[in-house]
Amino acid sequence: MTDVMNALAYLHGQPAATGRLKAKAEDFFVSETLDFTPAGHGEHFLVRIRKIGENTKYVANELAKACGVKSRDVSWAGLKDRHAVTEQWFSVHLPGQPDPDLTEFVTTHEGVDGILDTARHDKKLRPGDLIGNRFKLVITEFEGDDAIEARLADIRDQGVPNYFGSQRFGRNGNNVSSARDWGQDKFRVRDKSKRSFYLSAARSFLFNQVLSARIEKQLCHTPMLGDLLIDDKEQVQLVEDIASAEAQLRKHEWHISGPMTGDNALPTQGEAQQFEQKIVDTEPHLLAVIRANRMRHERRPLLLYPQEMSWQREDDTLTIEFSLPAGCFATAVMREVMEDKSEGESDAHFDQ
Repeated sequence: MTDVMNALAYLHGQPAATGRLKAKAEDFFVSETLDFTPAGHGEHFLVRIRKIGENTKYVANELAKACGVKSRDVSWAGLKDRHAVTEQWFSVHLPGQPDPDLTEFVTTHEGVDGILDTARHDKKLRPGDLIGNRFKLVITEFEGDDAIEARLADIRDQGVPNYFGSQRFGRNGNNVSSARDWGQDKFRVRDKSKRSFYLSAARSFLFNQVLSARIEKQLCHTPMLGDLLIDDKEQVQLVEDIASAEAQLRKHEWHISGPMTGDNALPTQGEAQQFEQKIVDTEPHLLAVIRANRMRHERRPLLLYPQEMSWQREDDTLTIEFSLPAGCFATAVMREVMEDKSEGESDAHFDQ
């Protein structure tokens, strides 16, 4: 993990177990789930590709060549980098054209392991078109005692911090540093993709700081007056009565939320607003960038609950499977499981 992540609090205490996550690409498997059923007709050709050791943009560009279109005619719903095995959807704009034959595309690209499915749809894929991802992670050189069983059960039942993973912040947190410099007018950012990276890093960093502070104060499962609860449809409601809010939280239908800071005032009130404001005010240069770019305030659940979670241990190998909603990070789950002994950064990208 980068220093950006190392400073953050653990919900279940710092793990004693160690291991290597993604010793090879095949140890980290992720499969996308769309939030819609393809229409079966339309100008857009949807193709589900299994790829190994290749990033999303490279495969998209090669797919465009195979289909005889420009790169801008190929889109996707979520980014994945090359340090994983992924089953990922792409869409190709092919109005009035038949479905392409992708046999040669598969045979001539070593990182493309196969075409899993195809369909026609009336709209192109866009970020946000995923409902979630299914993961199978293999931890090698795993060292941990029998307490790992209870810890994994706690993670399944009590959740983990819904942190943005280290890949959101760039190598060694460089995107956060660049955002701070940008906020001090040390340089101008004209490139749209860099602007997006820096703004995303700034907002994600502030969210992580608020979440970490709540864990330290043991306020991750406990609401404060003025908190905003959020449900799975991203609807929010204000906490005006603690007992009523606690009853809603026990049902897991509502969750305490944290700030994805925007250019307007924090929408929380009272005690909760004071708590959040004190933390975000410690980063005036990140706030300057967010406000100058008129970012809209949003909310994000503080806790992440892995679904359909199972695990199996054999000698020095631990295999874990679970599903997460789109926009959540598998590395946030694994951070609570064990300390990763892998060198360097090879995180797959999960910020769909």
